[in-house]
Amino acid sequence: MYREKTVWPQEKKCAAMITVNLNAELFWLQLEPKSINMPKTLSMGQYGMHRGLERVLDALAARGLKATFFTPGRVAEMYPEKLALVKEQGHEIAALGYAHENMALLTPTEQSEAMKKSVDAIRSCCGVEPRGFRSPEGELTLDTLRAARAAGLTYSSNLSDDDRPYYKDLGGDGTLLEIPIHWAMYDLPYFAFNYAPAFPAGQGRIANYTGVLQNWKDEFDGYHEYGLCYVLQVDPQTIGNPGRIGIFEELLDHIQAAGDVWFATGSEMEEYCRTRRNGAV
Repeated sequence: MYREKTVWPQEKKCAAMITVNLNAELFWLQLEPKSINMPKTLSMGQYGMHRGLERVLDALAARGLKATFFTPGRVAEMYPEKLALVKEQGHEIAALGYAHENMALLTPTEQSEAMKKSVDAIRSCCGVEPRGFRSPEGELTLDTLRAARAAGLTYSSNLSDDDRPYYKDLGGDGTLLEIPIHWAMYDLPYFAFNYAPAFPAGQGRIANYTGVLQNWKDEFDGYHEYGLCYVLQVDPQTIGNPGRIGIFEELLDHIQAAGDVWFATGSEMEEYCRTRRNGAV
């Protein structure tokens, strides 16, 4: 069963989806609200928006690649000029909650309200209708996915129970396309660090850059061999510094060198899966 091949467009062997999480300073505020009075802590998230983001955009533009930028509604309100740049370069803007809420701690009503605020903010600030959803903090409940569907979102990229897109049963509330993710292909677990509030809680990292790059290459090679959907997550505050942007660029070159990879945004993936589900291809 694990050798079953997924059919990708243009007879490509596998798919790759490059995603960028624009957590900005909201990542640190959600971790510790008192960070509002900690300019050093906030500055790490601000660095991602002021310096790291343009390096990520430049790396993508140099290779002719389009990515999906998961964005909290509040970040869209705080940095409209940065989101305008993302949009101008043809990338997809998707939802990442409103104020980087931990969805799993909210009631169903609160989740619905946050989801609606998120979609409304992106629509208002960016002039686009978001189609995808990723949960801040990586935490959610089934009600979160129901709220996403009710808000008009058509896909989720949150769970880790497969390495191919599939339709998640929402238990009587229809289905939602899930594009699975895995921690090994996310830069924050390797590189995010702060003393207070402590992240990670036990301290210990930042990881070796060369080792992380090799992890990402090895993962891609496995996904490529089995014809799967490789989903990379990066945050400009961690991947966008002068040293780390090089491993992002080298990884993109490694994936492109395979020559038979379908690069897709989340909305392109959703459209393709929906078309196949309807028997049109």
